[in-house]
Amino acid sequence: MTPEVLTLSNSPLLFTAAMLAKILVAFTVTILIVAYATWVERKVIGRMQTRMGPTMTGPKGLLQPIADGLKLFFKEDIIPAEAHTFAFILAPMMILAPAFISIAVIPFGGDIQYTYDGVTYLIPLQVTDLNIGILFILAMAGLGVYGIVLAGLASNSKYSLLGGIRSTAQMISYELAAGLSIVAIFMLSESLSLRDIVAAQQGPLWGLEALSFLPNWYVFTQPLAFGLFVISGMAEINRTPFDLPEAETELVSGFCTEYSSMKYALFFMAEYANMVTVSAIGATLFLGGWAGPFYSPINFLIKVFAAMFFMIWIRATFPRFRYDQLMTLGWKILLPLALANIVFTGVAVILWQ
Repeated sequence: MTPEVLTLSNSPLLFTAAMLAKILVAFTVTILIVAYATWVERKVIGRMQTRMGPTMTGPKGLLQPIADGLKLFFKEDIIPAEAHTFAFILAPMMILAPAFISIAVIPFGGDIQYTYDGVTYLIPLQVTDLNIGILFILAMAGLGVYGIVLAGLASNSKYSLLGGIRSTAQMISYELAAGLSIVAIFMLSESLSLRDIVAAQQGPLWGLEALSFLPNWYVFTQPLAFGLFVISGMAEINRTPFDLPEAETELVSGFCTEYSSMKYALFFMAEYANMVTVSAIGATLFLGGWAGPFYSPINFLIKVFAAMFFMIWIRATFPRFRYDQLMTLGWKILLPLALANIVFTGVAVILWQ
């Protein structure tokens, strides 16, 4: 007799326990990645620029992120006399929260089975599966800019305000291109659920057995969309060469010039958390998600780390754009290409069917 297999929704107690466990694991892993991404970036860029990077705190400098966190925690927290106090305090949290919330809908592995009281339950390795998961992520990404604008406005400083205004224009420009670049993925997968999108990338390329040596990842069928998403994603999270809202050589430190102590640290935690989120979304939409030769969460993490390494490599290689170049790239190049890709994909889908 085939054993009964149920979802966790059939057992409220197990559902609650599994949900709390997944939230704890996802949050803990993300925090660890955020902390040690700073160490990796300093090490990688140091090697690329013939420097050593952190070496003094712990073996190979591995305790440097902990030392940095302790230092920032105990530094004096200064709020400028002319700042709007409540908004000044709220802004860092408004930037960090959306980055962590977005992780909730990203699947980081396949289903695992758990037997309890003679019944086998399927546990999806995802905090929650929304049938409009990618729209939820886009909505959360749009909320992040409010924290940057609020930080610039609340600081009551012209440099901070300029950084906040720049970020608003940049976010609008590149979020539009990023959203349109992944429309083609919805057309191919016929779903907005991230689990369905991963499932659609299983099997050989284009479903042809003759191409069984290539996976059916959308990076092969949608290379233009992948390139547009990578560029737009880096611009959305203000990574070099798109770090115009900070622009140390022009705006001191941009929107976070007046911040110190842990409030200052929260801005950088948000930047690296957004790196994790964008890398995870790219791995899910274009690189087959958890599919690969190893245990599914390991496959997923390898792809996320590879994408983060690429962002670090770009930072060590390219100089910052001028602001007019930033706007030209977003509106005159990326946006038309994204629209053209949607039209081309629509025609290709009709002809293939």
